[in-house]
Amino acid sequence: MEFTEILREALPFIQITLAVLLIGAILLQQRGSSLGGAFGGDNFSSSFQKRRGAELFLFKFSIGLGILFALSAFANLLV
Repeated sequence: MEFTEILREALPFIQITLAVLLIGAILLQQRGSSLGGAFGGDNFSSSFQKRRGAELFLFKFSIGLGILFALSAFANLLV
């Protein structure tokens, strides 16, 4: 088998896996915000703080997953 044929067969599974991981990483980042903040209102109860530890890792991990997902979608167009 040629590389493009292998990639064509594996790419849908790669994209599904990346999509599920990306959704999970984004949902784990939800902070304890009030209901008004979810609908675009002012959220006075939240304070801005620097990301540290696991929160920083999850933030960078979700950015990396998003880039990989975009690259796999672009590769799917080319193959």
